[in-house]
Amino acid sequence: MNRIFSLTLPTLLAGVTCAAAVAHAVVITPDYLVPLAEEMRTNNPALRSAEALTQAAAAEVAAVRTWEDPNLVMGGVAGNEGMRADEGDLLYGVEQKLPLFGKPRLEREAARAALLTENASRDYQFQKKRVDLARAAFRTALAERVVLLGQQDLDWLDTLQQLQENNAPAGLTPLADVLRIQNERSRRLNQLETDRALLAQEKISLNRLLNRSAQAPWPSLELPPVAGAVPYSARLEDLALKFEPKTLMQRQQAKQAEARVAVARRQSYPDVSAGVEVRNYSGDGSFRQEMLRLNMSLPWFNYGQIRADVRREEARLSSAQWELASEQAALREDLHQLTLQVDAARRDALLYRDQIIPRTEATLDNLRSGWQAGQTPFREVLETHRALLEAQLTLDRSIANQYQGLSELALCCGLGDLSALPMIGAEPESTPDKTPTANP
Repeated sequence: MNRIFSLTLPTLLAGVTCAAAVAHAVVITPDYLVPLAEEMRTNNPALRSAEALTQAAAAEVAAVRTWEDPNLVMGGVAGNEGMRADEGDLLYGVEQKLPLFGKPRLEREAARAALLTENASRDYQFQKKRVDLARAAFRTALAERVVLLGQQDLDWLDTLQQLQENNAPAGLTPLADVLRIQNERSRRLNQLETDRALLAQEKISLNRLLNRSAQAPWPSLELPPVAGAVPYSARLEDLALKFEPKTLMQRQQAKQAEARVAVARRQSYPDVSAGVEVRNYSGDGSFRQEMLRLNMSLPWFNYGQIRADVRREEARLSSAQWELASEQAALREDLHQLTLQVDAARRDALLYRDQIIPRTEATLDNLRSGWQAGQTPFREVLETHRALLEAQLTLDRSIANQYQGLSELALCCGLGDLSALPMIGAEPESTPDKTPTANP
């Protein structure tokens, strides 16, 4: 009776500690991630760089001139006095390039296309960082769970070690069992130190994404329940091909290349300038004559170079179009692979939650009772305890893997964040609170 009490009381205390830790944990939900994503948008250096490039592209649109700066013309005439008196020897005037043949309009359209490309690139960078943030949060929650289960397991091993060591002098416990529990506790203590270091590293990754101090504190994070199934479908593929951020960016890059082709082709049209020139006589400053001038460039002498410019821009357009086609083909494959990964993670989570863990817990209870009655070897209790702990960790890893895959799936479908996952059937299931304990 005394032996059972010494084992059960610390176990209950560890369970209370675990429940208190879970009660203060923050479940990772879309409502929790959205404010973090907005903080990342304003603070992350890479996203701020992308925003600066967008602002530069917007300024480029405003900088495109319809009317070029006019040219001031000034000069004089040398000659005999009679000729200068008759025709004037002081020349001054102004010349203006005319916005003909739609050249300024095409330059402005090309600048607008570049702005839209930078906008798409900025959005793509943000969505990628949003996925990185979600993945880091789920990894942190998993690391929290690993540490929690490890600490709980260590408390249980401490209790067993004390019990075994107390019973060993009286011959109630074999020395092999004492050695086994001592080694198991040493391994757990060493692994727990490693797990805590990995948890600290995950929090550093979160702080880096948000541009916070590396040691900024975080609340305890908890994984959400298992999410619903997301089968591959034509609707998923249609969403991805239309709204995936990288595809949108590459589609806009192709449109920008089209605009640059139009600009290059229009260079074969001449530049036309109009001007006025006035002459006065320097002797008395009186007016002598006024001339209107029309100047035109002759681009046909550089026709070969202009055609080379057009071929260059057409090649860039072709490259952008092929890159878009390649990305769309890869997107279909990635989408199919992601749905398979998410489904596999979900099935693993349900298997361990609904079958393996309950069976292992029931078996462990029976083995513990047999061991306390002196009918079951301690080795079997310890091995089954390890199996239960590994099953609990596998459940948590599967949930974390499912949500990391869902985060990438949301990016592929252009859904923005996890709050849109119910659109594709990935709404978290309503299940009882998952707080399995490693203590037998």
